[in-house]
Amino acid sequence: MLYFLHLLKDSSDWLDPLNVFQYQTFRAAGACLTAFLLTVLFGNKVILKLISLKLGQPIRTKEEVNELAELHGGKAGTPTMGGVLIVGAVLISALLWARPTNPFVHALIFVTLGTGVLGFVDDFLKVSKKNSVGVRGKVKLIVQCAVSFIAVGYLYAHPDTADYIARLYLPSLKDPVIEDMGIFTFVLLPIVIVGCSNAVNLTDGLDGLAAGCTVTTAMAYAILSYVAGHQIIGEDYLGVPFNRHAGEVSIFCTALVGAGLGFLWFNCYPAKVFMGDTGSLAIGGMLGTIAICCKQEVLLIIVGFVFVMEAASVILQVASFKLTGKRIFKMSPIHHHFELMGWAESKVINRFWIISIISAMVGLMTLKLR
Repeated sequence: MLYFLHLLKDSSDWLDPLNVFQYQTFRAAGACLTAFLLTVLFGNKVILKLISLKLGQPIRTKEEVNELAELHGGKAGTPTMGGVLIVGAVLISALLWARPTNPFVHALIFVTLGTGVLGFVDDFLKVSKKNSVGVRGKVKLIVQCAVSFIAVGYLYAHPDTADYIARLYLPSLKDPVIEDMGIFTFVLLPIVIVGCSNAVNLTDGLDGLAAGCTVTTAMAYAILSYVAGHQIIGEDYLGVPFNRHAGEVSIFCTALVGAGLGFLWFNCYPAKVFMGDTGSLAIGGMLGTIAICCKQEVLLIIVGFVFVMEAASVILQVASFKLTGKRIFKMSPIHHHFELMGWAESKVINRFWIISIISAMVGLMTLKLR
């Protein structure tokens, strides 16, 4: 919305400074700062409201997981659903600073709202019923698929993005490995969004873990999306897939960075609030859609390696137990495995953050491998 202020510069010499609003870098910085301030300023009020509504996080009982209940028993009653802070701050910042006519921004807003509402309902059912069940897994998956299918369908139908999102690229190649995925566009791309949404959800099990990894991943994709929308730097120099609308995605990314940092103010160990599925499902949906918008879906495996590692540990654990009756890890997701090995929670969090930072750097290095 603020983007259009630059149009006023021609009406008076005094308004020349408004020209900065047409630059994505300026608006990206503004979105980051806005999201951070919104989250920090309203954080305590939201936390107090959640406490007054008795929306405390249910902790799995000793009958379910004995050792984990002993480690996390003190967290019972900590307010959850704090993801409303992240979702609200990101959406407000994006609406203020991003160009509102951009099709990628439309898709991102839709996915954020759709997955955020799903997470909110899931959290509400958990706290109201005082258990960790929430929305049934099949229902959750159906809603996630529907949201991602609609978003992909919108981009596939839009004349400015249809050909672009139908291509499949690998990080080290300039040319697409598949020029037109056709109907498989509606298979692969929704898998990216749904998979990322659930991967972040699985990562959200320790104080600040998911939020910290979100910041590093979103920062890397802010750079990737800016480059994808810059023809000289992106297409001509680095050889990355170019679309003139992709640069605006960087503003959504920096808004997520700011909201993540602001949320960490309250969510860092020991946490005063948890993001819940409201935040984790929405963040994952955002990141998956962002990767699609700048055609770096495959690179998400590297940049978001912590999320991938967490999801893979659950898949491997379930598969191993069903096939052999044995478990690979002491407990999945894998951050609980290290806890049960004797690592302090803060040590697990800090080391996973380090891995996330390194993964983001390795992902950015691929820009020069083409």
